[in-house]
Amino acid sequence: MVDRLTKTYPGPVQAVRGISFRVRPGEIFGLLGPNGAGKTTTLGVLTTLVRPTSGSATVGGHDVVSAPLDVRRSIGVVFQDSVLDNEFTGAENLWLHARLWRVPDPARRIESLLGAVDLTERAGDGVRTYSGGMRRRLEIARALLASPRVMFLDEPTLGLDPIVRRDLWQVVRRLRERDGVTILLSTHYLEEAQDVCDRVAIMDKGRIVAEGDPGELVADLGEQIIDLHVDGNAAAVARSLAEVAPMLGSASRAGSTLSIASSEPPKTLSDRVNALPLAELGVTAVTVRRATLNDVFLHRTSSVGAEDLLTATADGAR
Repeated sequence: MVDRLTKTYPGPVQAVRGISFRVRPGEIFGLLGPNGAGKTTTLGVLTTLVRPTSGSATVGGHDVVSAPLDVRRSIGVVFQDSVLDNEFTGAENLWLHARLWRVPDPARRIESLLGAVDLTERAGDGVRTYSGGMRRRLEIARALLASPRVMFLDEPTLGLDPIVRRDLWQVVRRLRERDGVTILLSTHYLEEAQDVCDRVAIMDKGRIVAEGDPGELVADLGEQIIDLHVDGNAAAVARSLAEVAPMLGSASRAGSTLSIASSEPPKTLSDRVNALPLAELGVTAVTVRRATLNDVFLHRTSSVGAEDLLTATADGAR
């Protein structure tokens, strides 16, 4: 449980600004958001590597400040940077950590985990020969050696190609089902987390801007997104749309594209949009698609009215 947690670094830099959330036993919970949102700092606090400035956090029933050793005994961590020894084989890496952590019956545990992460046939090969995805799977097996109650994954798919990322998430799901471990992960790939997480908290600039079941967050936003590609001043187009079609709601902007969320059926929405004088407004193309968690993030952090868009454009031109 995290309650009004803050972390300020010298500068001062406010990395985390009073966030609160609770992770339920046995669920996969995602901390989502772009680089610099505060995800890694939050995980640092929860794994006792970063001391909070204020607020509180408990993991496995233990306070991260007053009982850090108890927290560490109850968790497994997969860091952004690898902690594997390239000179060892996959199996030797696991044996090393099993001895450090005094894992009971290590041979059986290692064999079981290698099978769970699909590395049995490569266990005797040097880690130096492993692909990025294989190294990540071995890191996950290492983190689970001591049968932790909670496992933390910090950007586990960073730098991996889409197919490898998909396969890694399948491994994570299987391990959760098999071992009943609670998993808290951070990632800036919002759309893939939509498929794997039971609940998420979306962070931006140190704050939580949305929290809940991914499907419910998308439904609350509106299950359809209209993307309007603009040739010219997007702020002016947003203002015109607000005047001629106020029922469409506010838009978020990414470059020359305006995105508007809607709960109307795709056909109804397309008819409504096509009835607008789009060419006169400066819209060159229209796309209607299903909403994703990425749209939730953009609308929670970038959704602005036409006047705000005009102000932002004017400020950027100064």
